Amino acid sequence: MATKFVLNETSYFGKGARQNLAEEIKKRGFTKVFLVTDKALIEAGVTAKVEDVLNQAQIPYETYAEIKPNPTIKNVTDGVEACKNSNADVIVAVGGGSSIDTAKGISIVITNPNRADVKSLNGLSNTENKGMPIIALPTTAGTAAEVTINYVITDEEEKIKMVCVDPNDIPILSIVDAELMASMPKSLAAATGMDALTHAVEGYITAAHNEMSDMFHMKAIQMIFKYLPAAVNEKNEEAIEMMGMAQYIAGMGFSNVGLGIVHSMAHQLGAVYDTPHGIANAMLLPIVMRFNGEVCANRFREILVNIGRPDAANLNDQDVINTFVWMLTELSKQVGINQTIKDYGVKEEDLEMLANKAMQDPCKPGNPREVTKEDFIDLYRKAMEV
Repeated sequence: MATKFVLNETSYFGKGARQNLAEEIKKRGFTKVFLVTDKALIEAGVTAKVEDVLNQAQIPYETYAEIKPNPTIKNVTDGVEACKNSNADVIVAVGGGSSIDTAKGISIVITNPNRADVKSLNGLSNTENKGMPIIALPTTAGTAAEVTINYVITDEEEKIKMVCVDPNDIPILSIVDAELMASMPKSLAAATGMDALTHAVEGYITAAHNEMSDMFHMKAIQMIFKYLPAAVNEKNEEAIEMMGMAQYIAGMGFSNVGLGIVHSMAHQLGAVYDTPHGIANAMLLPIVMRFNGEVCANRFREILVNIGRPDAANLNDQDVINTFVWMLTELSKQVGINQTIKDYGVKEEDLEMLANKAMQDPCKPGNPREVTKEDFIDLYRKAMEV
C-alpha cells in the first residue's frame, strides 16, 4: 500500500527570515494582505516586526486580531466577513497556533462557501477547493501549524475542540523567524516547547508511523531535549532558533501520521476549562506514556538511546518505561511546568464527561494502545493526583 506524505511548498528559516516576505508576496502576484494576528502580539510589538516589512515594501494590508488563545467558531466566522470586506488576495498569519489555525479556518470557508457552517469541518475534511493562500509566520515554537494540514477550533456551545484535518489548508509559504519567537514569556516558551515534544513523541509511536515520519520525529525529539531548557530558562538565541526548527520538523511528521490520546485528553481540557494546550499536553504526557508503555517499550528504548541514554539498550521493558516517563517529567519540571489538571479546575465529578468527549476525539484512533472510556477516566484521575 502506498504511503502518502504532504508537505508545504516553501519555507524560510533563521533570524530575520521575515525580510523575505515582501519579495514572496510580490513574486506571487498578490496585491493586498489580510493580516491575521492577536492583540497580545500587537501590544508586545511582535506583529509590528512583520508590519514593518509590509510597510517598507508598500504592500497594503488590513488587520484582524479578534482571536482567543483557544480560537472559536465565532473567531473564524467573524474573520471570514472581515476578510471578504478587505478584498485581500492573500492571508498572512502572524502568531502561534491560535492565529494560524484561525487563518486556516478563514481560508477554507472563503473558497468553500458551502462549508460556512464551521462545525462541518470537524474531523477528516472533504472540502473541494484549496483554501485562500496563507503565508504563516509562527511566533511560538510548538504547534507547527505553519506546516501541518490540521487546525483546531473550539466549539464553545458543545465545549469540544474540533480537530479539522484538510490538505487544502496547508500554507503555501512558512517563515520561521527566531526573532519573532524571542519575546515569548518563559511560561509560553515552556508550554509550546512541551507541545512540540508531545507531537514528536506521539507521532513516533502512533499506529500509522512510517520510516519517513520516524526520521522527522526522532530528530525533533533529540533537538527538543537538547535545546528546550536553554531556550526557556536562558533565552539562548541558538536554542530559540533550534526550537523553532525542531517544532517544524515534528510538524512535518505528525501532520502525515496523526497523534494519540495525549491530544485526545488535552483537547477536552482546553475546550472545557480553557487550559493552555501545551500545558495540558505537558501534564498528561508522562501519564499516557506509562499507559502506552505496555505496547511501546521498544519504541521508548529507541528514543532513549538517541537522547543520551545508550544504557537503555540493555534495560528490561519496565525499566525502559520508568526511565522514559521520568525523563519526560524531569524535562517538564526543568522548564517550570509543575501543575496538575486539578489546578485548572478539573474535579472528580467531571471525569466521566471528559472521558466521553475524549472517546470521540479524532486523535484517539492513532493511539498505539486501545483505550476505553474507563481507561480515560483512570488516566484523568491519575493526572489529578500527580
